[in-house]
Amino acid sequence: MKWWQGLWGASDIAIAPMQRSDAVEASDIHRVLFARPWTDGEIADLLGTANVFGFAAPEASARGGAMTGFVLLRTAADEAEILTIAVRPEWQGHGVGARLMAHVLAHAHRERLASVFLEVGETNAAAAALYRKLGFAVVGDRPEYYRGTSETRTRALVMRHDVTPVRKAR
Repeated sequence: MKWWQGLWGASDIAIAPMQRSDAVEASDIHRVLFARPWTDGEIADLLGTANVFGFAAPEASARGGAMTGFVLLRTAADEAEILTIAVRPEWQGHGVGARLMAHVLAHAHRERLASVFLEVGETNAAAAALYRKLGFAVVGDRPEYYRGTSETRTRALVMRHDVTPVRKAR
């Protein structure tokens, strides 16, 4: 961690729509965090696909404007699915992921989406705790879904956040 991160934290991070030109930087972050990272070409292709978009969390431009994290989403009908979210290791625990997720939920509310889905590895306790704190609940699982760096596989928890209240039938 850089000394100044403790001083500024995530409050000095802006959230901005991702562009295809952000793919290289996003891929660099993804590569550090995932056993099967996405390439810059894959991320750029996703961002060029209808109904797929993302948000980036760049540092303040006074410090270079480097991306600290990002989230990619896909919408279908009245739902959104978080395809991936990644925060640089040195920025984890400083609220960047929470800021990105809060932005996603605010966007979902503005767009009148009914729900947001995501998957998280059962061993990723910090992320699962953040999602629960934000109102996500486990609605299913996918056994042996994620492949680790070895031959082991980990279960994915499928989580949902209901954005708009479900209307009861009369």
